Amino acid sequence: MKTIQKELGEDSQTVELDELKKKIEDVKMSDEANKVANKELDRLGRISPKSPEYSVARTYLEWLTELPWSKSSKDNLNVKEAQKRLDQDHYGLPKVKERVLEYLAVRSLKKKVTKEETVRGPILCFTGPPGVGKTSLGKSIAKSMGREFVRISLGGVRDEAEIRGHRRTYIGALPGRIIQSLKKAKTNNPVFMLDEIDKLGSDFRGDPSSAMLEVLDPEQNHAFSDHYLEVDFDLSKVMFIATANYPDNIPPALYDRMEMIDFRGYIDDEKVQIAKKHLIPKQIKENGLTSKQVKFNDTGIKEIISSYTRESGVRSLEREISNVLRKVAVDVVNKNLRQLVFPKNL
Repeated sequence: MKTIQKELGEDSQTVELDELKKKIEDVKMSDEANKVANKELDRLGRISPKSPEYSVARTYLEWLTELPWSKSSKDNLNVKEAQKRLDQDHYGLPKVKERVLEYLAVRSLKKKVTKEETVRGPILCFTGPPGVGKTSLGKSIAKSMGREFVRISLGGVRDEAEIRGHRRTYIGALPGRIIQSLKKAKTNNPVFMLDEIDKLGSDFRGDPSSAMLEVLDPEQNHAFSDHYLEVDFDLSKVMFIATANYPDNIPPALYDRMEMIDFRGYIDDEKVQIAKKHLIPKQIKENGLTSKQVKFNDTGIKEIISSYTRESGVRSLEREISNVLRKVAVDVVNKNLRQLVFPKNL
């Protein structure tokens, strides 16, 4: 039966090879990657499906065909819309917003004049204390540009292979986090957030900060080489944004490739506005309450800020607001339904 199916081209191996061949044609890889993929497919056809080498070669081809070689999301280059979105999601931070709008304006003009979409410029690095909105601003930038958002945390990463991948000679080899994240994003131009870049470590397995140089250098990242893929992948369309708490901990060579944008702490008046516009509505919803059941006045919010929180960001403030609302939730559940103004006597 197997012999007849093989002669008719209906056996499982032939069907699988045909599917892979169609994927290679549809995905529109680079010329180099296409050449390597077809060579590997030809080799796969000569390997017995029972051989361990067969699954290794098939997995490699699946990775090649599932990467977004030519699939890009369409950018929203309307500067006014982007500014409206950024102002809606974040209060203050004028310098940061201005830099993002400059990037969009340059990209829009370059597309009109030179018909090119790639803007090679320094990688942005948001530096500042925890809780000031570095990561959440990255999400807002992705929304305002109409791009996918990808985030990887680099805190505690010590192995260079985490960035560049493992060679295929190793059992269980995989591409690095950069290529894995692009596969998840399904586009070759997402907004890529590299969190905690100042907390990269190094040991006998290599120095991941050295591997990051190729990723973040605009002159090199158009031909990023992952150890697993062994073919160049173009990262020049990706918008990289790094975050760091302490810029002094970033290696000098990596620091030189990034444009530092400092996030200073918020003053009390800014915290009040952030609490009213973002934190309180969010926490009211998360604690199962409605805006009719509880209200905060400015005096009460300032009392929480001055007496219960001592920080540059707003994380502790959000926790304290949540703490107050849980008390209200208990009161509501106990059938004491009334409109509360917190606090009344401040």
